Amino acid sequence: MKISVISFITAALATFALTATGSPPTAIADPTVEAAARIELQGAVNVRDIGGYRTYDGAKVKSGKAIRADSLDKLTAADVQKLGSLNLKAAIDLRTPAEVQFSGPDKLPAGVQQISRPIDDTGLFQQMLQAIQSRDPQRQEELLGNGRAEEIMAGVYRSFFNTDSLAKFGQTIKDLAATDKATLYHCTAGKDRTGWVTYVVLRAVGVPEQTARQDYLLSNQFRAAADAKLREDVKRAGLMQNPDLLIPLQEVRAAYLETAVDKLEADYGDFGKFLTQGLGLDGGTILQLRKNLVG
Repeated sequence: MKISVISFITAALATFALTATGSPPTAIADPTVEAAARIELQGAVNVRDIGGYRTYDGAKVKSGKAIRADSLDKLTAADVQKLGSLNLKAAIDLRTPAEVQFSGPDKLPAGVQQISRPIDDTGLFQQMLQAIQSRDPQRQEELLGNGRAEEIMAGVYRSFFNTDSLAKFGQTIKDLAATDKATLYHCTAGKDRTGWVTYVVLRAVGVPEQTARQDYLLSNQFRAAADAKLREDVKRAGLMQNPDLLIPLQEVRAAYLETAVDKLEADYGDFGKFLTQGLGLDGGTILQLRKNLVG
């Protein structure tokens, strides 16, 4: 089977694109936790309305307000039509320019505002691209084996706290607080940058931390089949002898989330100070976010 290097790398190797669980994930979401509604599309596999979760006081996150997603560049005409029925106001693209260049721009319904807000990838995209294209098993092992892939992901999550990333995450949450319609936000695989935004938003509006964590872990289930196939394609194409080296990059893991939470607590002391001092959200914006998303 002949496969284009670009076609699979754009789907999987952009900075946070390597998301899947071909083997049992390190941690998976508890199926007893009420999950946000999955939006079934042909060209994207990790699209969810985050409405439906209960807050500490028994209220419920509204549906039709905030939608998390993976890349929208491969949507079909039917997918675009389906998105058009969701009353979208804007789609916020957190991908880097390199990711967009390789994968392509979003396909969106007419009238939906497209916002480019790239979150730094710590150079991971170019590093992975070079390693895979090398077809060199030793180089790939040196880069990703023996816990190095996990170290890469820890670095990615720590990078969420650099000045530029904090500002862009903060602005995305401000947009979610202000919209009168639905706002969609996404990265390439919809699991790291998108997962962190969602975790923060859910906690900010009063959803229990454990529930927000379970939402984060659901990406493993939703991306499993597509990403397992990608690993098969990589091996079949002769690009990697051991594509399982990619699994730590493909999964979301409780340990990755803990890296960010530990950084949050070390830098700001608690979640509330992170919202105000880190993300630049004032009390009025936080109240507006809850009013807009919970009811």
